[in-house]
Amino acid sequence: MKNSRTLILLLTGLILSAGIYSCKGKKEAAPDGEVLVNTYCSGPDYFSNNEFFRSNAIGESLDQMTSKKKALNNAKAELAGAINTTIKATIDNYVNSRELNNQEEVEERFEGLTREVVNQQLSGTKTICEKMTKTPDNKYKTYLAIELSGEELITKINDRLSKDDRLKIDYDYEKFKETFNAEMLKMENN
Repeated sequence: MKNSRTLILLLTGLILSAGIYSCKGKKEAAPDGEVLVNTYCSGPDYFSNNEFFRSNAIGESLDQMTSKKKALNNAKAELAGAINTTIKATIDNYVNSRELNNQEEVEERFEGLTREVVNQQLSGTKTICEKMTKTPDNKYKTYLAIELSGEELITKINDRLSKDDRLKIDYDYEKFKETFNAEMLKMENN
């Protein structure tokens, strides 16, 4: 009786330890010759969503500040591209939904004014992650992620567009914001 209890406990322990080991042992394997690289300030927490435009970048240099400047410039360039794509889609959809007679002129004015706002707003980006490492060859490597609020951007665009006398006649802020928010939602779902 004692031996059968011991045997049952031993077998149960063996099965449990095998189960625990198999859970730990399942690591994602990289293809032959490749090594998985984990990048700082990257991943789902740093993706754009329906509230924020986000981008991340890496800068490398022998000089610490130059490394940081390179990362920031690269991140801002990527951020500007994402914003411009979203704004262009917003303008196209907004103007088409409004069916304005002077559609081409309105689009050009919208694009020009929003480009000014985007350039001004890029200086107001917020750093949400920054890590610096030193490589084996004594270079500094900066990992950086930045964000810009979509709400702040649309407010600034509205301020600028509503001051333009020619656009003021045809401009509907609520419709423009609705179109912009729809584009932001598409970005989050991608």
